[in-house]
Amino acid sequence: MLMRMYTRWAERNGFKCEVLDMQEDEGGVKSVSLKIAGPYAFGYLKGEAGVHRLVRISPFDAAKRRHTSFASVYASPEIDDDIEIDLKPEDYRLDTYRAGGAGGQHVNKTDSAVRITHYATGIVVQCQNERSQFMNKDVAFKMLRSRLYEYYQKKREEEHQKDAIAKKDISWGNQIRSYVFQPYTLVKDHRTGCQTGNISAVMDGDIDEFIESYLHFQKEA
Repeated sequence: MLMRMYTRWAERNGFKCEVLDMQEDEGGVKSVSLKIAGPYAFGYLKGEAGVHRLVRISPFDAAKRRHTSFASVYASPEIDDDIEIDLKPEDYRLDTYRAGGAGGQHVNKTDSAVRITHYATGIVVQCQNERSQFMNKDVAFKMLRSRLYEYYQKKREEEHQKDAIAKKDISWGNQIRSYVFQPYTLVKDHRTGCQTGNISAVMDGDIDEFIESYLHFQKEA
């Protein structure tokens, strides 16, 4: 039901929604991964992360009894894995020095070794094993680009983890919102107090009121 709600919300707002993965069992959908693409999509939907509580008469219960079920929603932004390393002369310092150790007469008498210091990250690479300064410089720049790629990849992963919303245990007391179908109809967000009795509209993707109330709640917190 939540999958339908978010799919319809995306359609209402002109966002692209794609099912990336869906696992089903005898009781219906066990888990689903949706990719919703559009301007500020994560900003709008990050407040949906958490435990959602659903109270209804189960279609699988022959006695038509009221059942409570929980679903955990996880929100995470998509990050771009393409990292371009653009090195400008003002971004680094290049030093040359005489190579040490055994290496032949040429290596010992010329400043063929190269050291590059990247100012912003403090990364230092050096190379003295090649026959000429030109070759050492070429290898050192390759080393620097590789180190910078690893550095910025790690930074992006850290930002990704910071932005991602952690999953909570699916249990009583952790729910952020309740959807009650029986014996009355009510959708209530337990963080902001926002609520409506028009549960059919909510299930049809009309959740902007809840999204906006959470954004205001976060701004005032």
